[in-house]
Amino acid sequence: MDQLIDNAPVVPPRPTVTEETAEEVVESPQTISEKEEKYSIPTRVSVSYQTQDASPDEDEAVSFASRKEEFTNENHAEDKTEAAELPRRSRRESVKPIKKKKKSRLKGCLVTTLVLLILFGAGGFFGLSYAKSALQPVDPSSKQYVRVQIPDGANTQQIGSALEKSGVIKNGLVFTVYAKYKNYTELKSGYYNLQKSMSVEDVIKELQKGGTPEPQEVTLAELTIPEGYTLEQIAHTVGQLQGEFKEPMTAEAFMAKVQDETFIAQEVAKYPNLLESLPAKDSGVRYRLEGYLFPATYAIKESTTIESLIDNMLAAMDKNLYPHYAAIKEKNLTVNELLTIASLVEKEGAKTEDRKLIAGIFYNRLNQNMPLQSNIAILYAEGKLGQNISLADDAAIDTSIDSPYNVYTKVGLMPGPVDSPSLDAIESSINQTKSDYLYFVANVQDGKVYYATTREEHDRNVQEHINSKLHQSNSTN
Repeated sequence: MDQLIDNAPVVPPRPTVTEETAEEVVESPQTISEKEEKYSIPTRVSVSYQTQDASPDEDEAVSFASRKEEFTNENHAEDKTEAAELPRRSRRESVKPIKKKKKSRLKGCLVTTLVLLILFGAGGFFGLSYAKSALQPVDPSSKQYVRVQIPDGANTQQIGSALEKSGVIKNGLVFTVYAKYKNYTELKSGYYNLQKSMSVEDVIKELQKGGTPEPQEVTLAELTIPEGYTLEQIAHTVGQLQGEFKEPMTAEAFMAKVQDETFIAQEVAKYPNLLESLPAKDSGVRYRLEGYLFPATYAIKESTTIESLIDNMLAAMDKNLYPHYAAIKEKNLTVNELLTIASLVEKEGAKTEDRKLIAGIFYNRLNQNMPLQSNIAILYAEGKLGQNISLADDAAIDTSIDSPYNVYTKVGLMPGPVDSPSLDAIESSINQTKSDYLYFVANVQDGKVYYATTREEHDRNVQEHINSKLHQSNSTN
């Protein structure tokens, strides 16, 4: 029993009032640790007192208490070691707060912001430059056509992707953004033949027109034949075409084909209504197909040849005359006669009302066996029709020229047309204005026409409106 009492833990005395009210000083971590160890309350241990005849359970209780005390002492030892490792601080040393370097941080933020602005600015500049470049043609000098299909229901992004894949535009995304920015929404589906020389704006304009339901042959060029052109002028226009065609498009090849009798016979069989009254080769006509090629714009495609081009022009004339074939027969005229009159009407008058009056005068003179006396026919005979004609040139025509086209000395019509008349001139010649006029004179400079029923009145018009102006022009020069 005495042994158990000796081994029991000793409770330390409580601190006195003087110790508790002692002056507070700044202590080092080591000192604080020592005080904590000094004034800590040990873990209470249950102690059992037994007699010499103690049971085994009581021995185990004592053993457990001993082990718990050893464990507690080991923990205190570890706390002392950790406290010893902390740096010592002087009792008089005050703790100073760490000041933040505000200026350095502000300067760093400004530099970072400036760098970001420069990067964003540079990115925006190069991005804008790239976008502008992407709106330009892929190859401005290219004459190549590309067939593109735009599916039904395709949105702007899908259209841009299809165009980029086909090589027509540089960037599909730029196309999409540009189309949305410009509010181009009416982009239609279908097949298109587009060129790499087109800008994005040009491509969009084509897409707004709409494509074809089936693939179409690529158009390499367009040929426009103005109204009133002669065959030689048409041939010259053909010779000006630029592009890589199936065969050379030259003026010489064109003129050779329109005089090819085998080809002409082929076309007569193909267009009987149009060509059944075609003048014979020995009729004195200069070119048998003169006046039969309809003035219009024609597509020159990959498969186009000189022969197919002339055939298209004859087909266009046949198509435009088809509604009028019955009316021409009712006038007791052949197609060749109607086109011959229309070719003169085309050049003599510029306005429809004048053309109808002039056509009526020609019919009046024909009905009275009077020469037509058209300067246009004389200019054709002289090889000057189609050139820039002044008042002096018109007044100086040779009315005695020996030619089947001299309608000053010959009564009736020329052997054939002198140019390709417009549909307006053709219809004016079919639906002429009836009048008593037998004469007219036209000022070739301003196109104004003066009419007369008698020779005397006509001579006054010529003197007043033509010769006087011609005299003034000579005096000025």
